[in-house]
Amino acid sequence: MHKLLTDKPGHKLLLLGNEAIARGAVEAGAAFATTYPGTPSSEISLNLFQISKETDLYFEYSTNEKVALEVAAAAANAGVRTFCMMKHVGLNVAADPLMTLAYVGVTAGMVILTADDPFMFSSQNEQDNRYYGKLSGLPILEPSSVEEAKEMMAEAFALSERLKEPVIFRTTTRINHSTAPVVLGGIQKPKPKGHFTKDPMNYVTVPAVSRKLHARLLERWDQALALAETSPYNFTEGKGKFGVICNGVSFGYVSDAIKDLNADDRIKVLRIGFSHPLPGKLITDFIRDCDKVLIVEEGEPYLEEGVKAFAQEAGLTLPIKGKAKELFSRLYELDPATVRERIARYFGLDYTPRQPVDLGNVPEVPQRPPNLCAGCSHRATYYAVKKAAEGLDTVYPTDIGCYTLGFLPPLSMGDFLICMGSSVSTACGFAQATDQKVIAFIGDSTFFHSGITGLVNAVFNNHNFTLVILDNGTTAMTGHQPHPGVDMTRQNMEGYGRVSIEDVVRGVGVPHITVIQPFKVKKSIEAVREALEYKGVSVIISREICMLYAKGLKELNPRPFYISDKCKNHRDCIQEIACPAFFLEGERVRIDPTACVGCAVCAQICPENAILPLKKEG
Repeated sequence: MHKLLTDKPGHKLLLLGNEAIARGAVEAGAAFATTYPGTPSSEISLNLFQISKETDLYFEYSTNEKVALEVAAAAANAGVRTFCMMKHVGLNVAADPLMTLAYVGVTAGMVILTADDPFMFSSQNEQDNRYYGKLSGLPILEPSSVEEAKEMMAEAFALSERLKEPVIFRTTTRINHSTAPVVLGGIQKPKPKGHFTKDPMNYVTVPAVSRKLHARLLERWDQALALAETSPYNFTEGKGKFGVICNGVSFGYVSDAIKDLNADDRIKVLRIGFSHPLPGKLITDFIRDCDKVLIVEEGEPYLEEGVKAFAQEAGLTLPIKGKAKELFSRLYELDPATVRERIARYFGLDYTPRQPVDLGNVPEVPQRPPNLCAGCSHRATYYAVKKAAEGLDTVYPTDIGCYTLGFLPPLSMGDFLICMGSSVSTACGFAQATDQKVIAFIGDSTFFHSGITGLVNAVFNNHNFTLVILDNGTTAMTGHQPHPGVDMTRQNMEGYGRVSIEDVVRGVGVPHITVIQPFKVKKSIEAVREALEYKGVSVIISREICMLYAKGLKELNPRPFYISDKCKNHRDCIQEIACPAFFLEGERVRIDPTACVGCAVCAQICPENAILPLKKEG
């Protein structure tokens, strides 16, 4: 039995934040869950996927976030409690249905989780998705701890059903990826099937219907505002004439800072957990009794803007600050030391910074930049393309996945990246606007996510570029989740279909298609060169399973290589492919046999044929 199905109310489990959120959904009786995986939200999906194999919960890895939200919207309007989860940039993809779903509403509870990523640990931006609440008119809940994340899920579903609107559940990386003890609650029995009642004058958003629905949304916004004013997740603690207003993980930092500064009797705190609509009366009453107020929040000045607006409307002129050069930045994450120092500075409290530990005698920690794994097929593909394109003036639009790391030297195969699927569409633009040879890269999962439409555009407009689809048989970057092209029988899972990338590419009318096996280096270079010579849209499908995925399936039979005495120390192996299995011992190149998986790419490019397979013992 999955640990998150433990039916022992009052029992404690040590859970990752994402596990706690998944447990909260289970306790709330969620019966339908959809997602496209994206860090920092991916572990929620993994746990619900596993739970779905043991329960009546329906779970799917959808093609992209827009599809996930639309699938969930239908279920929620058929009377089934629904959970849709994604990372922050995923909500950009789902924004189109989100805006109008707010008009339509739901009949059963629907929670839309957005996992924001301050500091961009695994993201291309650090946008603040609280503004989606303002944009859509939907309520937002924000937990401040792992345990609260679990507890708040039940409230989110209940709030959704009370308002008949989806609820946005906003987390940040420090909530998703922290671990803490969580007290289990009872599990509500889910209702896996519902019934859709036809009502086109409320569900079909033609202009005449939408005008009426927008008015209804604003009425529900007023209801949400009244609930925010009395929500137990918006509370005050402490006393004093100095005020701090905060949200999310900032609340923990603020609480610790006040204790460290011995300022419990001088600073009071308003924690906002129900953050849209902002509770104007609660905030105004709080600041009315303060001499000055500090807003502590990561990201954008969302709270700060609201608090200042409420102060102005009430005619209050006290100092209110948050984002400022001398206080908090809009960049990156907050941390306890920064919060403590800024609170002391703003309120004029005595504060002696702790002396840093003397690390003078400690050697510098070696840098460990991200890298493609040893034996990664993407490295072989990049090498083949680079060799085939020698002498050409190239542009390499790339995309989001493990293969993005190919932009690093010595491969240097990535020149432009905006978002999921952008490699194909930007390749269209580069091909039309320049005379350079454009070679775009996209992964298999990303191709299904949002690459197909760009390819259709390229065929219709007859653009001239080559698209390389890196098909490693899984959604590798976020933890080997399935996508429509995955063979689920390899995981002993039945009931799934499978979509052929080659058939899709052929079906949209691409005139030149090549399939390569990148570990066959010479043949791959020849095939790529032919594709590059084609005038028009050409597609190369580079097909080789992810080594880590193969290892998990117990399909990997590594046979490591070694460098023999034939080596003349040219170092082509290091300087051209830089596999992390290589290392220098003195001035000689060596291969770590525990890292090498035996892909043999290095052996094929060595000018002396000095790289040979180790003989098997016995």
